[in-house]
Amino acid sequence: MAICGVITTRDVFRHTATIVREFGPSAYLRCCWAVITRRQTTFLACVCRPEA
Repeated sequence: MAICGVITTRDVFRHTATIVREFGPSAYLRCCWAVITRRQTTFLACVCRPEA
């Protein structure tokens, strides 16, 4: 499978500029928080805010 859906530390730091430019700094910070807390998640879950 080419895409497993789980973000990695390398993916987040390798594509920092693209993530910030396309999705905003808050999405990047949510990705970093997922990396720091070692939570397995998808990129989509990090960039999409849950509706209140």
